Amino acid sequence: MLLQDKTIIVTGAGGGVGKGIAQVCCREGARVLIADIDADVAAQTALELGPLAMSVQCDVCLDEDRQRLVETAMTLGGQIDGLVNNAGVNFAKPFLETEPKDWQRVIATDLEAVFFLTQYVCRQMLKQSPARGSVVNMGSVHTLAALPGSGPYDAAKCGVVGMSKSIAVELASSGIRVNVVSPGLCNTQIWEDIKAAAPSQQACTDHWKNQIPLGRTIEPQEVGELTAFLLSDRATSITGANLLIDGGMTSQLISREPYEPKAIDG
Repeated sequence: MLLQDKTIIVTGAGGGVGKGIAQVCCREGARVLIADIDADVAAQTALELGPLAMSVQCDVCLDEDRQRLVETAMTLGGQIDGLVNNAGVNFAKPFLETEPKDWQRVIATDLEAVFFLTQYVCRQMLKQSPARGSVVNMGSVHTLAALPGSGPYDAAKCGVVGMSKSIAVELASSGIRVNVVSPGLCNTQIWEDIKAAAPSQQACTDHWKNQIPLGRTIEPQEVGELTAFLLSDRATSITGANLLIDGGMTSQLISREPYEPKAIDG
């Protein structure tokens, strides 16, 4: 198993992508700390995942919660081998209507919290013998392209990539690796919300299939498979990377034509 006897923290693991990551980590033999702002949801997820999982209520924006999270993780196996910074908030609002409080909320959750929780965890990793560990920060396809009305979110996710690269090169010689996983459209509550907001769910599904060359959304467990690999000793030469898992979305210049074009012989 990829993560046998490793202790892994996954934030925002009560549901969605975080839960998918936690599921794969447990399957691969890790002791997983399920951290979520909703204590009941975290506890239910830990119960579902079995004896290798433990839950803790954590608001990643609160410094005291970040410290407590690290302390709790140490009770699982005496050290921390991996951190997945998955907790975050989504955001969509026109640029001219975005207020300072919107900016501050998104940046605090999606960027600042990632920086300072990573700092706490890496300090602990450096105390361990040998000093080593792996951090995976959740990015987004928004690190390569943007949508209207996503300014604070895009800024935060691009910041996560830049920050991760800086930490990665600084701590590489100490045995700590830092990478980013950037998903595309995932089969989570966000996808359900997108479909519910459309006048026709079928038209919405058809539209998004045209944006994704694989023709489907990404499953949370698929993000988990990539994340578990980066956390494992099979990825010891990978650090400072931003790995896309988007079904080819960011490789496609424009959406496909709604018709079959003739061949063009130039």
